Amino acid sequence: MYAAVNNSTPGRGVVVKKTLNVYLIWSGDEHIECTLSNQLKKETNADPIAVGDVVIWDKAAQITEVLPRRNQLSRRGAVPMPGAYAHEQVIVANVDQVIPVFAAANPRPAWHLLDRYLVSAESAEIPPLICLTKMDLVEGSPQAEEIEMVASEYRAIGYEVVLTSTVTGRGLGELKAKLHGRLSALIGKSGMGKTSLLNALEPGLGLRVQTISKANGKGRHTTSTSEIFALASGGAIIDTPGIREFGLWDIAENDLAWFFPEMRPFVGRCKFRLDCQHDEEPGCAIRKAVVEGQISPYRYQSYLKLRVEP
Repeated sequence: MYAAVNNSTPGRGVVVKKTLNVYLIWSGDEHIECTLSNQLKKETNADPIAVGDVVIWDKAAQITEVLPRRNQLSRRGAVPMPGAYAHEQVIVANVDQVIPVFAAANPRPAWHLLDRYLVSAESAEIPPLICLTKMDLVEGSPQAEEIEMVASEYRAIGYEVVLTSTVTGRGLGELKAKLHGRLSALIGKSGMGKTSLLNALEPGLGLRVQTISKANGKGRHTTSTSEIFALASGGAIIDTPGIREFGLWDIAENDLAWFFPEMRPFVGRCKFRLDCQHDEEPGCAIRKAVVEGQISPYRYQSYLKLRVEP
């Protein structure tokens, strides 16, 4: 079912969903509910298991081991109270690609948030695929031209971009082809049309779709936990909860430019090579590249914002 993971070994499988203290694991041709062993509970205060993890369990249906991950997408978890330390929140593990989903309208795309997702994917070495939905809402308008222009800029950097509409069918075949044989994680805020997109890709897949509120034009929070859905056409999707905030995790300030692919060729070429903040310093190679049109001014501003508010 999930071609990206070998789960045919007895007592070993993939975590496809987790709720409070219960983990649903797919192994072979069956799903098994497991809990966490006391040993794993003692090793950490946080939940050591993410959807997508490959785990081993015992005869008591208790997970005893989490196998090493080939990757994981994380964000900075919310600080529960003033003075508390930030912590890592692992969203998904062992995925083949991350798909940030943004609506073309209602609401308008938040490009800076997209850059947060992309930087996190770059740091985790997970290929991203940018997906814009609801293109039918802007068809023939200046906003559609803006989206096409921005999409071209991201493609020029090297990112794959798919523009879709569940109404007209635009881009759905292209997206389905890019999902085939891969484990893909969909991420985005509520109201972006993720579940509608799932239904359009495979009827009945996104069963939790709810109507958009006419009062404020925003989508209701329909997904409460990450879950893997197998695709009949091959591959699988992880539908993640709507994320309002996405803080970067474990990315050093001086390393941030490296996770902007278009900036990498200029990293280390500044006059103050070790200490350049790529802001006001003279002889900055990245600022020069912006002036010369080699780096998008928008992306450069996005970089500066992430330095201040990671």
